[in-house]
Amino acid sequence: MNISNLLQYALFLVIVALLVKPAGGYMARVFQGERTFLDPVLRPLERMLFRLYGINPKAEMVWSEYAIAFLSSCLCATLLLYAVLRLQSLLPWFYPTYMTTPMTPDLAMNTAFSFTTTTTWQAYGGESTMSYLSQTVGLTAQSFFGGAAGLAVGMAFIRGLAREKTPRLGNYWVDFTRAILYVLLPLAFLGALILVWQGVPSNFLPYTEVTTLEGAKQVIAQGPVAPLEIIKNLGTNGGGFFNVNGAHPFANPTPLTNFIGMLAISVLPAALTYTFGTITRRTRQGWLLFCVMTFLFAVGLVCNDHAEQGGNPLVAKSGNVAAVATAAQPGGNMEGKETRFGIAQTVLTAIATSNSSCGSTNSAHDSFTPLGGAVPLVNMLLGEIIYGGLGSGLYSILFIAFVGLFLAGLMIGRTPEYLGKELGPSELKMIMLYALIAPLGILILTSIAVIAKPGLDGLTTNTGIHGFSEILYAYASCMTNNGQAFAGLSANSPFYNITTVISLFMGRYFLAILALALAGRFAMQGRRPFSQGTLPTDTLLFAVIIVGAALIIGGLSYFPALTLGPLVEHFYLWR
Repeated sequence: MNISNLLQYALFLVIVALLVKPAGGYMARVFQGERTFLDPVLRPLERMLFRLYGINPKAEMVWSEYAIAFLSSCLCATLLLYAVLRLQSLLPWFYPTYMTTPMTPDLAMNTAFSFTTTTTWQAYGGESTMSYLSQTVGLTAQSFFGGAAGLAVGMAFIRGLAREKTPRLGNYWVDFTRAILYVLLPLAFLGALILVWQGVPSNFLPYTEVTTLEGAKQVIAQGPVAPLEIIKNLGTNGGGFFNVNGAHPFANPTPLTNFIGMLAISVLPAALTYTFGTITRRTRQGWLLFCVMTFLFAVGLVCNDHAEQGGNPLVAKSGNVAAVATAAQPGGNMEGKETRFGIAQTVLTAIATSNSSCGSTNSAHDSFTPLGGAVPLVNMLLGEIIYGGLGSGLYSILFIAFVGLFLAGLMIGRTPEYLGKELGPSELKMIMLYALIAPLGILILTSIAVIAKPGLDGLTTNTGIHGFSEILYAYASCMTNNGQAFAGLSANSPFYNITTVISLFMGRYFLAILALALAGRFAMQGRRPFSQGTLPTDTLLFAVIIVGAALIIGGLSYFPALTLGPLVEHFYLWR
């Protein structure tokens, strides 16, 4: 790792750390109904919306009611988006000359579920498939809705740990509305202005046909890019207006827009740790969770940078490419990298996006070295515990913490508890089920794909070891609602459009419902007093327990699959 790369990584983590307290404190005030600086503008609008939709902000829900509201809002959004996609050829701003990928029923279904679950798995090229109307009314709107829905579930989970002897977790519709009005909308508006200032288009102009310097014809898509690009990051949705995502100069024109995009992905999920600490009145607990997340984030940066900066040994042996960074060239593995950003910004983007449920990549992960590609894969397999998605990142790392408490409880012979909440047999069953859903979904679907002809037909570029990694990466990405992919897998087929929907459906709804059910049980409990037999959960020891539990669960679940893919490929490359 050279000093330039190190400084960029350190600057990013320092800025995130500095923003955690103000952003987290603001969200705590928003979701507790306290006064904020935006109240003079937004509070009247909020009251108007509540009256319009018949919402009583003082009427709270039990966990099952909250879950039904969450599922019903997502179902309505999915059906609406599906209708927009299927009818886009009849709606304005559709250019049939350039929309060359047909919006088949299975592709429309996949895309609708993908965006409403914040996965934004894209089995298509945006500029050759989606009309301007689909990109705005469809995809941009769902990025707001999906992010707000996840944030609402996260707040309900926090209330479950904060409250005592009550079945109520808040009102989903109130949390959903406030997430959009007070958090996502203001930040998206400001961020879109910054992106336009940096050169990101925001218009409804038709596609432009130009002649290149070589005399070839090229079609340049424009459109309402800036609004989609900012909310896809803020809502930890991912995807992109263009097929090459963040590598396109219209979507991500400068190193500044790339850096801002990574901050937009990471700050809100990271700040939720402080929101958690504030609402539960255990700020040390929140900071400990943030430190664990940041430590794992930094480990990913170091490992990915080492792999990519080290380069490909076979290329280095040829003597035609210098593998060591100098003032004249970057060295390392530049295949698949966007030359405007280099290895450092590529690594930062790969780690930030794979840690969250956001696939806003700016490079071809399929062209990473075997270990370089394994790092974002492992980040996803750990299950959104490193900052993670809006709401889902917080309850994901708390589930891992609960597993660690269970293991520690076995060693000291005491019923585990967290913040005075007992983890009894019923709670532990939910926790273990949560830990098993992702491995079951990823590994079963991967095994089906590698033996079924429709699954193998998707390997149009690579087969063998790397082909296996591409399939494993796809289902891991969908299960963690991430959306990024190894580009060698052609996923626009009925087989992959259906099986990836199964994966992303399990990763979003099964896990969220379990989180709400567990929050409901916690809220019904009282709070046990701290005693000499209680394991402190705000110490360095407990941070080590969380990391250890994450590695144990991840290792036991996925190490054989990783061995068959990137690890074997690494040893083959360096043989």
